[in-house]
Amino acid sequence: MAAAWMAHCGIHARIVDKRNSKIFCGQADGLQCRSLEIFDSLGFADRAWKEANHMIEICMWNPGPDGIIHRSDRLPDTIVGQSRFQQIVLHQGRIERFFLDNIKKYSNDGIRIERGVLPESLEIDETKVDDDDAYPVTVKLRQLSDEEAAPKQQETASKGASDGLFRSSLNQEDDEEDLIAQSKARSGDEEIVHAKYVIGCDGARSWTRRTLGFELQGEATDFIWGVMDIIPITDFPDIRMRCAIHSAENGSLMNIPRENGLTRLYIQLKEVTPDASGRADRSKITPENIFSAAQKILSPYKIDYEYCDWWTAYQIGQRVGTNFDAHNRVFLAGDAVHTHSPKAGQGMNVSMQDCFNLGWKVALVAKGIAKRSILSTYQSERREIAQALIDFDHRFSRLFSGRPAKDVMDAEGVSMEVFKDAFLKGNMFASGLSVDYGPSNLVAKSSAQTLATGLPLGMRFNSFKVLNQSDARPWHFQERLKADGRFRIVLFAGNILDPSQKTRVDAFCAALDQPRSFLRRATRDDAPIDSVIDILTIHSAKRVDTELLRDFPAILHPFNTRTGWDYNKVFVDDVSYHEGFGDAYKNYGVDKEKGCVVAVRPDQYVGWVGTLEDFDGLQAYFEGCLAI
Repeated sequence: MAAAWMAHCGIHARIVDKRNSKIFCGQADGLQCRSLEIFDSLGFADRAWKEANHMIEICMWNPGPDGIIHRSDRLPDTIVGQSRFQQIVLHQGRIERFFLDNIKKYSNDGIRIERGVLPESLEIDETKVDDDDAYPVTVKLRQLSDEEAAPKQQETASKGASDGLFRSSLNQEDDEEDLIAQSKARSGDEEIVHAKYVIGCDGARSWTRRTLGFELQGEATDFIWGVMDIIPITDFPDIRMRCAIHSAENGSLMNIPRENGLTRLYIQLKEVTPDASGRADRSKITPENIFSAAQKILSPYKIDYEYCDWWTAYQIGQRVGTNFDAHNRVFLAGDAVHTHSPKAGQGMNVSMQDCFNLGWKVALVAKGIAKRSILSTYQSERREIAQALIDFDHRFSRLFSGRPAKDVMDAEGVSMEVFKDAFLKGNMFASGLSVDYGPSNLVAKSSAQTLATGLPLGMRFNSFKVLNQSDARPWHFQERLKADGRFRIVLFAGNILDPSQKTRVDAFCAALDQPRSFLRRATRDDAPIDSVIDILTIHSAKRVDTELLRDFPAILHPFNTRTGWDYNKVFVDDVSYHEGFGDAYKNYGVDKEKGCVVAVRPDQYVGWVGTLEDFDGLQAYFEGCLAI
């Protein structure tokens, strides 16, 4: 995700990975609504949407008075009406492929993953960290042999399945020092790199974090879970539904139906417990033992398999990093700064969203477009999300791992009504749509929020259908907020055919066009007027009564001597021929006559709301975050 931003923004970057190949099976698989909205902004949501299995319903299975599991509830897997996407599942290797293709396309093959490359040392010259032109981070890289770069697999009799334990939380060994020693012993190649910025996306045992002297703080539980991706042979009726299954005495299981006939089973291993040091005996964790536990939980239903694609095991723990960055020059993202259980489908999603928050900030600062002060908002914004994730996962994982209460008098057991309530409340958080960034120079929280009640400041710009003024094509408005590093001004122009409103719109556009306006000052040299800040308009008059060139000032549809007028910036809240009425003004909570102005960050989060007359407020917002 970080590299995708660099590719889309034209930043020179390098990716180094000590492993010798991409992921081909297993690992993360759940994609939440917000991640798909982000994929769409990058240009490849359609690939994931077509290949994945779609998660429509979740079934709750709990023990009855006789101790036998039965279906107790059916619920929508994704909250209805919150996004144009629903949760889907597709293994991490395919997501990586989509990213690699996207990075190659937008970087003109200039950014590639350099595999079998290990960082040996990282140093920050603190005397240069405040110099915008300096390269204060020095990294020494070492080339590994193919053998050194290959992860060690545990021998298993499980029909050739790949073992993911080397990435698991149960693997507490760090092999970087051994790999460096081996490489030095054979006079391996080394290279010195000077960088403006470094982003450590290197997992829960992050070398970058350890090198900086930072830690993860939190706790681990005694719950050990196994994971298997199999093609099941079973009489369990809901095998193609997501299921949360609590047995009376044998633990719990989550079933995730996957693409290509696969099913993922998250299986509680009640017979495997950590020793006094907190570590589990890995010799007891085999596919056979994991699957035996699944069979007991699902009893009296039968389950077997002939094909296992991948398996692993993990110990539930919730930890947050002490620091997210060093001098706003070296950053940590994903599992490097927060770890948790995988059952809520958050690991890949929250990690990608860390870098969706960070990547454009680093890119715009590196290009000299934005002030370096915006980089501090990465820690302030994402630490709050990481802590909320840990709190959510702490509650959810313990409820899921606990023994079901036998009756209302069973104080030690988990109430299944409490579990269901926690799942429903957690669903909004899990979707990624509840992220609400606090005030900063990128989010101007103010009383002007009443002008657009459906666009909360600090939250992502929701999507409703509008029509292109020029060709009547319906668009989800969020589709126009592409991840290209540009801020947006969304002008809700209101009823443009009302003379008084037209006067207000004309005055706002005249202010935009003044030489000292933020829009003109942010535009460099001979670059197009929309190269840093893009202006999109939504009006509320009837489409057939309005004309683009007659009714809208030129700055809202800029002219290019080679391509003519831009016909893709002005939209109308009107009824489409084939796709109904989005009722955008109502859903965004904007007055249809008077409208308002909204500033949107490059990551689609709402940064400022104001009236058409409050140009000074809008100017102050952009002067606070852009280098103008």
